[in-house]
Amino acid sequence: MSRNASALILMWLGVHVVLGQVSPALADSDRQAERQALVRSLSGVAPDLMIDDPNVRAALLRVPRHRFVPDGLQDQAYQDKPVPIGHGQTISQPTVVALMTQLADVDDTHKVLEVGTGSGYQAAILAQLTDQVYTIEIIEPLAREAKARLANLGYNRIRTRQGDGYYGWPEQAPFDRILVTAAAAHIPPPLLEQLKPDGRMVIPVGPRWGAQILMLVTKNQAGDTTTESLLPVRFVPLTSETPR
Repeated sequence: MSRNASALILMWLGVHVVLGQVSPALADSDRQAERQALVRSLSGVAPDLMIDDPNVRAALLRVPRHRFVPDGLQDQAYQDKPVPIGHGQTISQPTVVALMTQLADVDDTHKVLEVGTGSGYQAAILAQLTDQVYTIEIIEPLAREAKARLANLGYNRIRTRQGDGYYGWPEQAPFDRILVTAAAAHIPPPLLEQLKPDGRMVIPVGPRWGAQILMLVTKNQAGDTTTESLLPVRFVPLTSETPR
């Protein structure tokens, strides 16, 4: 089957939106049944884009998603849909988080950059797979809140930063894996430069609030990159301090 997903899949995806660090979330038994039901319900978005990586599914079981959404919206935390987190941003729906994590193919040797911390949920998922997670958020209140939330939940090895993710995190580059959780008009050249040979980047690309495509970018040992268009998505736009 072609990877060009149907309009039905696009509507389902909505808007954006083994183990390294084992957090104290493992001891958080409240709403565990809801997490289990959610993970059981995850399948995929097409026959060739199934969510079947056991490590990714285990990571979703370990992270209490309700701790990453606003208090008044916690009843929506385990529904497969995006949830607003303020400042015009969302926490991506679990299907999208799981799919992007699986496409990134993270293992415990990898150094990973996330662009767009949001509430911190995707970073917490990645921290189940590797101890080397770096996450950057341009919106200062979200960056501050996510840093405190991750610390309170025991994710002490996640490195957080407030800044413009378009330019990546050059002081910590290069990265084996890069995940971008907001839609860019194009693939940012600084992120390509900071991707290691044999690295992978997962990024939605397209116009603000328009038709976007989730893309997998790979770099070979010679430094050449290839891109693969996977399926239509709709994410909030990547914010940059420099208009482009």
